[in-house]
Amino acid sequence: MTDAGHSPGLTFRKMHGAGNDFVIIDSRGRGSVVTTGLARALGDRHRGVGFDQLAEILDAADADYALEFWNSDGSRAGACGNASRCVADMILRETGAGQVCFVTERGELSARRRVDGLVEVNMGDPILDWRKVPLSHEVDLLHLPIAGDPAAIGMGNPHCVFFVEDADAIDPADEGPGIERHPLFPQATNVEFASLLGPNHLRMRVWERGTGITLACGSGACATAVAAHLRGLTGRRVVLDLDGGRLEIDWRDDGVWMAGPTAHVFDGRLTAEFMEQVE
Repeated sequence: MTDAGHSPGLTFRKMHGAGNDFVIIDSRGRGSVVTTGLARALGDRHRGVGFDQLAEILDAADADYALEFWNSDGSRAGACGNASRCVADMILRETGAGQVCFVTERGELSARRRVDGLVEVNMGDPILDWRKVPLSHEVDLLHLPIAGDPAAIGMGNPHCVFFVEDADAIDPADEGPGIERHPLFPQATNVEFASLLGPNHLRMRVWERGTGITLACGSGACATAVAAHLRGLTGRRVVLDLDGGRLEIDWRDDGVWMAGPTAHVFDGRLTAEFMEQVE
């Protein structure tokens, strides 16, 4: 994916991982072009392109590439596992390499293609320190003082995980917004609702901060798998069925690995008229 110059005429790629959809802007060789206004305009599904998150690829001195993530409301996302897998899929196809290393706000993430063709990414160790999740004050991370007894896990962004009898009976649009802005989470939080389907098999639905309901959330799947294991519900290898597809989580000694499908939908170019309206 190349670009003849800066906006107008800015090119982008649309991809998704298990229905979690992204706009990818390749800024290698020129520096960042994404602003809060551009992210918000592009994220509008009626007047822009629409996405759950935007990923911008940048040059990096201490990794193969850098990745920065934005939510559809123009806020920064911090971490995005499925977007990382989609960008990795794109670059691995482009370069023919076996793996790629990104530097993100979360730290260094490595991704590779498995023998079955799925791309997996190491999302790093879960954050289990209340200060770093972050929370507003010290509490038991596995039993938050919130109705429903959720757990808090950090994966480079905060997550509040509820274990419920039937995740399909939960409407994230009703439950999610209030929890997203709960005072315990000073930077707001993603909200997951998960139920146990069988041994090491979970059903999960999600409300993402700065975006709303999404069909999948990679970092949320990681956080949910970690919380499920720490609560004694599952082992360290878990399959999660989300609204958009299936993700596989494996909490290993070197970090939480996440694998799943990716898809390249289309490439596009923004018009001068669109760019002139960006704040």
